[in-house]
Amino acid sequence: MKHPTHQPDTEEAAGIRSLYNRPGFLLRRAHQISVSLFMEATAELGVTTTQYGVLLILHHFEGLDQISLAKKVGLDRSTTGLVLKKLEQKGLVVRTNDPGDLRRKIIVLTARGERMLDKLTAPAANAQAAALEPFSDQEASQFKDLLKRFVEFYNASTRAPIIEDGDVV
Repeated sequence: MKHPTHQPDTEEAAGIRSLYNRPGFLLRRAHQISVSLFMEATAELGVTTTQYGVLLILHHFEGLDQISLAKKVGLDRSTTGLVLKKLEQKGLVVRTNDPGDLRRKIIVLTARGERMLDKLTAPAANAQAAALEPFSDQEASQFKDLLKRFVEFYNASTRAPIIEDGDVV
């Protein structure tokens, strides 16, 4: 085992650079940075990026059950269940019986959840602006367009694709 202060030789340095230049590594690191920027901007509110996404979807779509919500956010059902449990504990959402199908539970954003979403609007926008800060306006637009193209290309083949109105995005 090498000592942590070991300086890599030329071959090792090239191997490390090849790791750091891999798309998967860069995407994971970019995601870590993006989450960190969001968490820093929203620290006093105690909401994760995933919870924010769920609150936002529930604000815009009524009558969603857990499976429908999972499809709109691009999460698997078990992760969605864990996120909803946390949001319920915070009083931000409730599950109610669907009047048309008593076996089905509808997820509803509470008044407290709506207020939280309002409080999150400015900090979330600030985090998004911070994430795009390294770029000019044109580069930021191109960066988002390329990420969107990447996501759209692979979305249908993922474990938890985003599905809107029955169609894979």
